[in-house]
Amino acid sequence: MARVVIDVMLKPEILDPQGQAVQRALPRLGFDGVADVRQGKRFELELEGPADEAALARAREMAETFLANTVIEDFTVRVEDAGNNGDTGGAR
Repeated sequence: MARVVIDVMLKPEILDPQGQAVQRALPRLGFDGVADVRQGKRFELELEGPADEAALARAREMAETFLANTVIEDFTVRVEDAGNNGDTGGAR
């Protein structure tokens, strides 16, 4: 079984009001030094088979037609080791 991760973010030229609200709130909470915040979406797909080129092409198709609004959002598709989700701690 493989995990494919699709990250969706607003394109750089698109205003991100949620990210701006978070950026303004961070100093009030004692978190200084953050120059910019962009908010996005993350989708994790657990595949029944291997994450081969055909499966990745299908994931890209899902992202392009359903998970992302490609007019205003960009997306990346990658394979993630099921034992390593990139988390460095904190709540999930």
